[in-house]
Amino acid sequence: MGKICVIGPRSSGKTTYLAGLAYWPDSQRGGQRSSLFNIQSLTEEAKQLERKAEDIIRQGESLAPTDIEGGIDKAPLYQFQIKVNTLLSKININYLLKKNDGQSQDNEINLVIRDYPGEVFDELASGSSNQLHQDFIEESLMKDVEGCLILLTEWTRTSDLDYSRALEKFTELMDYNQRGNDLRLAVAMSKCERGELWSGRLDPELDIFGVHLPRTKQILRTKILPKNLRFYALSSFGVLGRHDPRPNRIDIAGKNGRHAVLRDPSRWRPYNMIAPLYWLSKGKNLGA
Repeated sequence: MGKICVIGPRSSGKTTYLAGLAYWPDSQRGGQRSSLFNIQSLTEEAKQLERKAEDIIRQGESLAPTDIEGGIDKAPLYQFQIKVNTLLSKININYLLKKNDGQSQDNEINLVIRDYPGEVFDELASGSSNQLHQDFIEESLMKDVEGCLILLTEWTRTSDLDYSRALEKFTELMDYNQRGNDLRLAVAMSKCERGELWSGRLDPELDIFGVHLPRTKQILRTKILPKNLRFYALSSFGVLGRHDPRPNRIDIAGKNGRHAVLRDPSRWRPYNMIAPLYWLSKGKNLGA
């Protein structure tokens, strides 16, 4: 069973991403037959997150940030089973997942995922640290962790500088913990439903990271082995429809600042959320 950590700055959508994974709106639209994937929450923590997605996100509210009070042992750890839906036609199955040597295991991934608080990533960039955040980083670099999904959300020059510094520090810690050769990094621009980014989603390394975060991309390409690095664009909310590419999200003001909520819960359909998890788990692209 693959163990994966999800890290990124505050407000990058880490918990919302996992809630969308747990609830999987695609399958809620018309039963499992309508979804390319069957996702099952295996632990009580994952099932609680699934309920939060239905009770909070689908009601037009947003989830609270991850709370690290109580230490690393209190941080949420979610377990999921993800299967390609074998009830679909063989054409769709073969398009999504070409079997190797007839091994049906390629149709399934079992994941244990830790949601890391945004402060951990932010302190990498600033250079400050405390024992609790060190504990999170050390856990993310343990030998039983197959990879890290790193969610980024801004694309300004300032954010490019901050991200590059944080990820350069992270790569140094990878080397120090002897994970430079065998830890996979899936670096994703989250919230890619935004109009400025949506058109670049098909080739995110070139059209999102290369254009908006060139320093970050250069640091990663310089420091990480090519076999261990992939770039993605994903969206926990998605767009309103195939013929209506407006973001299915709106930003509203709250007591802790602005946050995003669903514009139309009935059309909640995430984009590209499973591809990075599959690559982190299997080491190959979905459909390759």
